This record gives sequence, structure tokens and C-alpha cells, in this order.
Amino acid sequence: MPRTPSSRDQCPTTGRRSFLKTIPTALAAGLAGSRLDAQAPSPPIAAIDIAALKGAEQVVGVQFPDAEEAQALPNVRTNRGHIEALRNVPIGTDVEPAFSFRPTRPKLDERTTTRASRSVPRTPRGALPTSPDELAFLPAVELAAFIRTGKLTSVDLTRVYLDRLRRFGPKLECVITLTEDLALKQADEADREIKAGRYRGPLHGMPWGVKDLFATRGIRTTWGAKPYAQQVFDFDATAVERMHAAGAVLVAKLTTGELAIDDVWFGGQTRNPWNLARGSGGSSAGPASAAAAGLVGVAVGTETGGSIMDPASKCGVVGLRPTYGRISRHGAMTLRWTMDKVGAICRTVEDCAVVFDALRGPDGKDDTVVDAPHVLDEHAGLAGMRVGYIEREFRQTSEDASADEKKQWPAYQRLLDDALDLFRKAGVVLQPIALPDLPARSIYALLNAEAGAAFDDLLRAGGHNDLAGKHPGGRANQLRATRFIPAVDYIRAQRVRTLLAQQMNALMATCDVFLAPSDSASVAVTNLTGHPALTLNAGFVEGMPRGLMITGRLYDEATVLRVGMAFQRATTWHAIHPPLA
Repeated sequence: MPRTPSSRDQCPTTGRRSFLKTIPTALAAGLAGSRLDAQAPSPPIAAIDIAALKGAEQVVGVQFPDAEEAQALPNVRTNRGHIEALRNVPIGTDVEPAFSFRPTRPKLDERTTTRASRSVPRTPRGALPTSPDELAFLPAVELAAFIRTGKLTSVDLTRVYLDRLRRFGPKLECVITLTEDLALKQADEADREIKAGRYRGPLHGMPWGVKDLFATRGIRTTWGAKPYAQQVFDFDATAVERMHAAGAVLVAKLTTGELAIDDVWFGGQTRNPWNLARGSGGSSAGPASAAAAGLVGVAVGTETGGSIMDPASKCGVVGLRPTYGRISRHGAMTLRWTMDKVGAICRTVEDCAVVFDALRGPDGKDDTVVDAPHVLDEHAGLAGMRVGYIEREFRQTSEDASADEKKQWPAYQRLLDDALDLFRKAGVVLQPIALPDLPARSIYALLNAEAGAAFDDLLRAGGHNDLAGKHPGGRANQLRATRFIPAVDYIRAQRVRTLLAQQMNALMATCDVFLAPSDSASVAVTNLTGHPALTLNAGFVEGMPRGLMITGRLYDEATVLRVGMAFQRATTWHAIHPPLA
């Protein structure tokens, strides 16, 4: 995600089905004798004295007179007893708090239960490539046309991607589990169904990869972290179920930064295909790296605070983060219940639209999901559309940018200005805007208490010390720090978040979409408010891709996708691929 408290703190939520049995079983299998076998003992309640209260006051930023501290001490000790009682209640991370975040809901009369599958071209747009490597980089919708017309079999295409996964996966450190046997079985089944006239749509027979935060029946789901390296679930996450229902072929479980942060996992660091000396960004590291390198047809990832936007922009591919509550997170690791989202990472906007359409809608398991309409007219023009752009972020780089980023800013700014010119020529009404003046980063930081709650058992058992990231911004240290976020201030942060959402909705009433650099402050802001966003490649600076982000109104992914498609049709950046060979 960003480099806000956790711009790459990305990941969805643990399955909406109890992990109370599966998680302990998986941990015990791989970590016998580790710190996870027993909870660390808590200090005796009697040890809480006036000195302890004074120390706690310094942490939380309040100060009481001695007499008031003496009065409060018995209640604090009593509350510690209540805390211990609650800690003794077994609870899986899939059990949500008795409150949740709700973006503004669509009006009841606007809801629909229809699910229109996107079509594929009646005939392929060109000849079938003779080179397997060239074939691997084709957009998924073009591959789908070859499969539907019988010019290409799913088995042959699957073998192309499996070969590339074996060749380049180790170099990129983007694969956790290669699912070859399952993939070939699913591909063969897809070919037989298509030949028999039972075509399911544009994902039928399409090889895909999924971030290793999603439960996959009988296949390990590691969450990118050593304490969960042998974890296996007995069910599929909803996103996996729906891709299977669409006929997609699962070729790999792809890397995630451990517990959904950055691009470092227990096996190494996921690499950027454009420069193997650099990381891919995270936490949807594997999906972005693999999509950019032509190792999968399409991929599915998650975002909490930038985990799709960050790696997709760094790897030069398209990332779609839908509205919060558009796609079920059942079976996906929980990071922050009120922020986790599931999205697509692909090489083209059109491919992201196909994956989104397959995944969206309620499943009866994640009750945050809304059945909102989605009608995409990809051929409608942009003339007259109101397009905002965050003026400050188009004119200067972020204050916390690295020295290298500041050096490259003038070249990046030219790319952003070129994008504005492109939209002007398309007839849109460009208007400068400014984000609400509220401390979004502070809200985001305090909401990290949710991550602390999700992994409370791991932390108190000492399992966080087995995580790979040892630096101050790593997941282990973030989890430690969550213990010092006061509950009162967490709730206050949520209330300020309500104000932020209100102000963002007022801003979005003035424009249909708005533009920003993909590494801008709006990533954190719009993750907090739940707005949908798309990042795509806007060009290259010193050989590395740089992203443009398009953000839309709640539940209006259709307009965001339409604008993104128009940009890609007017440019060729997405057709340039990393020279891995």
C-alpha cells in the first residue's frame, strides 16, 4: 500500500466461516514446540499500581491528578480482569466485531440481482501467435476469443503459463505454490465443456493466479508468514469459488507480503519484473509481478490501504480496487474488518472488468456485500464527463518521497500532464480539486488496532517474532504497537472517518471521476472512505513504469473502468512488457 502507516498493509478478511478448528490444526502441524503452543503469561493484576497508571498516561497522552489516579486504580484492575476473561474465549479471526463500516448504500430501488456476464469478441482480433511467450502476454479477452473459437485449447495455454511460472517464478520470487495437477485437470475439463457447447464466458479455460491470502481447499494458504506456512483449509474462499464457477484454471498461489504488508514473505522478497534488483511493492506482490511478467492470464489480490494500487503501479499493470462491500471476503485473511477489499490485477482494464464481473455480488457469508447494479458501456465516449484532478499532486511530489523519487518527479510530472492532455482531447471537463483537509494518515494508523485484534493470539504467544520483517515498519513491530492504541481513540478515529466519508461524497458530487498519481495521498483517503479506484501504467521514468489512478463514486466501477479503457485505447504503455528473457 503506501508508505502511510501501512500503505502496503493490504489484505482482505479471514473467511466468513469459522477458522477455530482449521487454524490451530495448521499451526500445530508446522510449529510443534514453538511459542505458539502456549500463551505468554499476563502480569498479575495486583502489579498494576499508580506508577503503572502514570506510565500508561504518557503513552495515551492524558494526565490525571494523583487523587484521581487513586480513585481509578480499582476500576483499572477490575477491567484487567475483564480483559483476561475475554482473552480466554476462543475466537477465530473470521468473527467480525459487532460493528462494521458501511459506505453510503445505493437506493433500494436501484438494486438488482441480475448478473450479466461480459461477452468476448466473436472472432479473435488477430492471428494466433506462434511464440508461446508472445501468447502469454495477450490480454485475457483475446485469449478467451481463441479458446471460444477452438483455435487454442485451455490445456495448451495452461502449459504455456505453467512453463513460464517454472522458468521465471523463482527469479521473481512470486510463487508460493504451483498448482500444476489441479490446473491441468481444470483445463482439460474446460476444453471438454467448451467443445460440448457449454461455454461459461470469458474466464472459461483461463489460467489465473490468486494471492496466498485466500483459502483453497486442500492447498496450503500461508498468508506469506512463517507461523502459517503449513496452514491448509478444507474449503474455498468465495473469490476462488466464483473463479472456478466461471471456468477459470488455477495455476498458482502467488506471494503476499507477510500478513499483507509490503513484498517480503517467509521465502524472500517478490521482485519487480522491470528490475529484479527492486521489490514489486505490496502486499499483492505476487499477483502484480506475475501479471506483469506474463505468468498468468489474470490475477486476484486484496487491498486494505494500497495493496493493489502500490504493486500494480510499480509493476506497470492494471489494478482494480472495487468499492468496499462489492466482493465477498469470505475465506480471505482478515487484516482490518472495516477496510479489507478484494480486487483484480491484470494487464488490461478490460480484463479487470471481466474478473470484477465474475466476483461481485453477495454470497450470504460476508454481510458487508451489497447487491448493487453494474452496467458497463465500454464504448460510450467521454465527451462532457466531469473529470477532477488533485491539483497539488499534479504539481509537486509528496513530502515524504524518497530522494530518488524527487529526482524523477519532473519526468513523472510530464507523464501526468500528458494524461491530462489526452483527456482534454477526449472532450472531458477537467477541473482541479483538493482532498478533504482531515488527517487521513492518522485515522489509518489508529485503525491498525483492527490488525492487532485479528492477530492478538499470535502476538501474545510470541509468534510475531517468527515473522521475516524485522524493521520498524514491519508487521511484527506494527502488531506490537497496536497494543498501545487506546480504545477511546480508535473509536474517535472511526468518527473522524465518518466526517471524511461525508466530505469525500460531497467532493464526488462535483465530478464523475478524479485523477491522481498512483502513489498519492488519495490512496489512503479513498481506502478509508471505500471508493473504487483503478491504477494503470501512464508511462516510464528511467525504465520503470509509473501509474495514474482513476477514482470514482461509490458502486460506480463502471465509469472508472470506462475511463480506464479509453486511456488504454489511446496509448500503448500497456502493450510494453518487461524483457525477462
